[in-house]
Amino acid sequence: MRFKQVSILLLIMALMSFGLPKNIKKKVDKEIKETFQVEMYALASQSIDESISKDLPSEFKADNFFRIVENHNFLGYAYIGQAPSKTAQFDYLVLLDENLIVIKAKVLVYREDYGGEIGSKRWLKQFVGKSQNDELNYGENIVAISGATISVRSMTTAMNNLLKSLKILHSKNIL
Repeated sequence: MRFKQVSILLLIMALMSFGLPKNIKKKVDKEIKETFQVEMYALASQSIDESISKDLPSEFKADNFFRIVENHNFLGYAYIGQAPSKTAQFDYLVLLDENLIVIKAKVLVYREDYGGEIGSKRWLKQFVGKSQNDELNYGENIVAISGATISVRSMTTAMNNLLKSLKILHSKNIL
């Protein structure tokens, strides 16, 4: 019986991860396992109706917003986004608890020679504990990083947009 449950869970994970590039999926998997302290879990795409998602500040698609479930227990959400840096874009992950509070922010792939300091755990820690009721302001409650101004502003904007989107979705009883 246990083998059947594990097989079904693995099948669900494989089907739900089709939209994520392999290198991104691997990093997301590592962060979820460490943050939620689980070995086995499933990512279930949290679909948002297009009529609602088109008016949100952040982009919500089938391959970037997921419910995290372990043995039928809801753990939280994972949001994967992209934000612009000086000449490219970087990929980031935000893990939220069941109350839509940020429990982890992580830069997954940074594609510039400079500004990669925004990927430091110390800098990203300032987003932990933020919720839909918070507003982030560069230079006020978000620390600047010399040489990474564009990326810092971009990540701050991306996080603000996500928090605002979550507030809208929560107010409409979607989340």
